[in-house]
Amino acid sequence: MMTHPVRREQAAALSARLGLGGLAMDPDPEGAPSALRTALVAWSAASAEASHHLVVQDDVAAPRELLDLVAGSVARFPDEALIFYTNWHARNGSAARLAALAGAGWVRAVPEEFAPTLAICLPAERAAGFRRFAQDSTERHDDEVMAAFLRTVGRAGLLAVPNVVEHIGTSSINGHAAQGVRLAACPVGAADARPLLCHGWVLEELDWLPYMRYGEGYLRPAGPEALADPRRHTRWQEALPATGLTEGQVREIARRHRPADAEGEVRRLFGASFADELWIHCLLLGRQAEDAARRHAPRPRGGRAGGARLRAAALSTVG
Repeated sequence: MMTHPVRREQAAALSARLGLGGLAMDPDPEGAPSALRTALVAWSAASAEASHHLVVQDDVAAPRELLDLVAGSVARFPDEALIFYTNWHARNGSAARLAALAGAGWVRAVPEEFAPTLAICLPAERAAGFRRFAQDSTERHDDEVMAAFLRTVGRAGLLAVPNVVEHIGTSSINGHAAQGVRLAACPVGAADARPLLCHGWVLEELDWLPYMRYGEGYLRPAGPEALADPRRHTRWQEALPATGLTEGQVREIARRHRPADAEGEVRRLFGASFADELWIHCLLLGRQAEDAARRHAPRPRGGRAGGARLRAAALSTVG
């Protein structure tokens, strides 16, 4: 478990409750904040006999069954980087939410965005590769370096769509407090998550992806165009022609179908512009979820209750 001396007590209690191997302490706690500095300590703690290595950060909540859920996921996907928490904002959060609405258990991460590292498991050889890749980096954000490393091996991580790990609090040793609340995209309890992690289908192809950023709607384009300039964010109006939809169609459907009471409350709390952007984002997200389910989901063979809870959890975090 990654931690800092100011959180030692909190980290020790969580590590003991989850049955983790121990604490990876920031080796220079008085220095400039650096999650990567502590992450390198954590990834260096892998046992020589282990096939995989799990790293968890100290500011999370997780069920007692976490190690069992991770072990089951590793048995199913032994060669993958497995990510058990996804921030509810930006592209990966929307990828997880879209997959949840489509009924998937896992989704391939967006490769150009940071790889969430609050709870991530790597095969032992890949963990060693990450240490070698990152040891001379001047970047302080381990999630950015992890994403860059996974791009070099040609395979972004798999995001667990039911997030069994939740971020807690808004304080940040690494300087993220200004981002406010940073919760999971699709928080689900261990009992409901287990069948989805063990048997849920994997959404590998995202096509174009709607996401929200600072109160505005964007679209991530499909194909290699998204990787051409990872820092570029394309507003939905600009990206819409490639989807086969028109702005007039989208605005008219949003106008006709959004519930007046809810729309009015969002306008009152957050303003008219945000209300418009949110409803259009929801419309585009639902359209893509339906398309993903139609093209990629296997025919249902039970387990609908878990899928329904997954969709409910995703909908609760759309805003």
